[in-house]
Amino acid sequence: RIYAGPDNEPAAYSEENIPFTPNHSLPISLDGVDEGDFTLIFGFPGSTDEYLPAIAIEQLVEEINPARIEVRDRALAVMDEAMRNDPEVKIQYASKFASIANYWKKWKGENLGLTRTNAVASKRAEELAFRKKLRNNEDWLATYGGTLLKLEDNYRRSLQLRESDAVYGEIVNRNIEGLRMAGLLTRLISYYEEGGDDAFRSFASRLVPFMENMYENYNAGVDQQLAVTLLDAYPDLMPKEFVPRVISENKNDLDNFIGEYYKLSKIPSKAVLDILKNDEPEQAVDKLKKDPLVLLVSDFDLMYRQDILRPLADIETEHDSLMRHYMAAQLLVADEDARIFPDANSTLRVGYGKVNGYEPKDGVKYLHQTYLDGVMEKYVPGDYEFDVPERLITLYENKDYGPYAENGKMPVCFIGSNHTTGGNSGSPAIDAQGNLIGLNFDRVWEGTMSDYNYDFSICRNIMVDARYVLFIIDKYGGASHLIDEMELVHPKAK
Repeated sequence: RIYAGPDNEPAAYSEENIPFTPNHSLPISLDGVDEGDFTLIFGFPGSTDEYLPAIAIEQLVEEINPARIEVRDRALAVMDEAMRNDPEVKIQYASKFASIANYWKKWKGENLGLTRTNAVASKRAEELAFRKKLRNNEDWLATYGGTLLKLEDNYRRSLQLRESDAVYGEIVNRNIEGLRMAGLLTRLISYYEEGGDDAFRSFASRLVPFMENMYENYNAGVDQQLAVTLLDAYPDLMPKEFVPRVISENKNDLDNFIGEYYKLSKIPSKAVLDILKNDEPEQAVDKLKKDPLVLLVSDFDLMYRQDILRPLADIETEHDSLMRHYMAAQLLVADEDARIFPDANSTLRVGYGKVNGYEPKDGVKYLHQTYLDGVMEKYVPGDYEFDVPERLITLYENKDYGPYAENGKMPVCFIGSNHTTGGNSGSPAIDAQGNLIGLNFDRVWEGTMSDYNYDFSICRNIMVDARYVLFIIDKYGGASHLIDEMELVHPKAK
């Protein structure tokens, strides 16, 4: 619900407020979906890169994604062992583990899908046809003849920098919280040096609550082990010139080296918060500059900015210009019946498709609909991923589904061929009559490659069935008064 005043206008809280009545709200279909039904998704997805050259996809599959995956393999292994050995750590790190595993799964699925659909070979075939069309038109050839070659050269020259940027981000900025916080403190020092006390206080006022939130589920021992494990991998994953001397000189004794840093730093003990809250900016900065983890990250940061970020920024500027030129050429030479849709760019996007199962590999077929039976098949009592509330079990055993069931079974999710990406979670799924049939929340594993190569054969988005949402609100949550406010329809009964 969104609440409004008695006149249906915005209002401060009052017991007299009423549910807001919009000009239109989506009717909710109780008829469900069938294979082949039209579906439409609209929302605000992040970004896609459907028109990159073959070399970009090849580098992604063979170099960049494997490097990212290896870092997260190591991080997840450390977390998994710690969670299995200590119930308290399991509670602290369950959400972090899931968050890290999310993109780890995405990159693995991305590579799987791109490989299975021969995306690189398909892109090369398209580029061969593109070059042929240019050669057959003198004006096109004169304007765009060298664009693809220049773009390929840009990718070759930038591969080491792109891969190093990905690895650096994973190790220094993402998966070691002590280093991540030290990096933020390094920024705080820079704000002070550039803008004085006011700049320090402004950034610190935002930094303190952010760090307090991180500390709520922080375990210094686990974080120290993550630092040892990932910094041990750092020299193996990065070119020698991108490894700070302090790491290369201590690689054979990282346990003791990192142990001393974590012992002497104010970050793992949370004492840094006292400095930020109680000290004057000048005194705080003086202390922060002497902190071992801040000093360590400063070494990393100096190398990163000088040797990776600056040259990569120049190459990226060139890349963006070449891509605009290349995209203009693709549009120019495209056949009349070509379907070239724009990439997602964080603005409102509408995508249509249809309810459709798929076959991810030989001998395996996924149907379009899942049911509560599947939830119960995965039920593991006490497991933080696959536990099921007692009330839901009772509803299932009694088949107490209200008007939301389908042939005696409770629908849960369905899949379709809509092109979605990160940011589309929560987007409404609408049928051909404009009724709500579900909410988008994910993609199938092999279909995460749709950011780079949408292929109808395996790219599927996953939607929770609107009937399951209603079932949870009504039968599980006991909020039937909310159901009474909704318009429930039977479009297939007409």
